[in-house]
Amino acid sequence: MTEIDKILNDMIDAARQAGALTLEHFKRFRDLEIGIKGPGDFVSDADRDSETLIRNHLLSRYPGWSLTGEEFPPTEGENQDYRFLVDPIDGTTNFLNGQHYTITISLRHGRQTLCGLIYNPVSDEMFTAIQGGGAFLNGERLQVSQSQDVALMAVGTGLPTPNLSLHPGAYARLDAIRAPIGGVRIVGSAANSCAYVACGRLTGYFEETGFGDTAAGILMVLEAGGVVTDWWGRGPEYYEATGAMIVANPATHAYLIEQLKDVPQKNP
Repeated sequence: MTEIDKILNDMIDAARQAGALTLEHFKRFRDLEIGIKGPGDFVSDADRDSETLIRNHLLSRYPGWSLTGEEFPPTEGENQDYRFLVDPIDGTTNFLNGQHYTITISLRHGRQTLCGLIYNPVSDEMFTAIQGGGAFLNGERLQVSQSQDVALMAVGTGLPTPNLSLHPGAYARLDAIRAPIGGVRIVGSAANSCAYVACGRLTGYFEETGFGDTAAGILMVLEAGGVVTDWWGRGPEYYEATGAMIVANPATHAYLIEQLKDVPQKNP
C-alpha cells in the first residue's frame, strides 16, 4: 500500500463516519434546525457536525497539514503544501428535502489534487480517485460514457435562483444546449454530478460552482477518461479560479464548448 492509498483510506473512514452521522439527521429532515448562510444557501446542524467529525479525524492523523471546509474558517497548519478540501454535505438543499446528497473530500499538494472521494450515504456509493491511479465506484474501475450521439447525451447542470450571483446567463446557457440532446438533469450536488459523469450516468456536466465541491470530482472524471475545461476550453488555472467548468466525455465536451461559446456572458 502506498502512502497515498493510506491517506485515501483515512479519508474514506472519515467520510463513512460522517455519512452515518448525517444519515441520522437525514432520517428526520423535516425537523432539522436550519440557519441561512445566504439566499438559496442553507446550513444545518448536520453540516457542522459532519465537518467537525471530518476535521478531527483527518487533522489528528495528519497534524500540521491544512484544511479548508465549508462551515468553519480554514485551518492553516505548519505545512500548507498539503491541504484537505472538505464539503461536509454537498447538496444541502437536497438533504433538507430528503433527497440524495454527498460528502466530498480531496487532498491537494500545491495546485495538484492527489486523491479524492465522493460518498453518497443514502445509496452507499463511494467514488474514489488517485492521481494516475484511476477512478472507482465501490472498488470497480470507472470509465466515462463512450457515446458520441448528440441525441443520446445526458447533460447535468444547475439552475440558480435569480438572487444568486451564479444566476446571470444560466438560463441562456440551458437554452443553448438543450434542444437536440437526449436530456438535461439537475442532480442537485456538483460533486455527485461529476461522479455521474465519471461512471457514465451523465455524458457531461457544466456549471459555475465552488472548486472545493468539485476538486475530487474533476480528478475522477480525468482518471475515467473525460475532459475538464472552463467554458472556453481553458485549463485548471482558469476553472479552479472561476468555478466555471465543463466536465464531460470527449464528444459531449466538444458539443458543449461549441454551444456555449456564443452565449453572452463574462469571459474572465
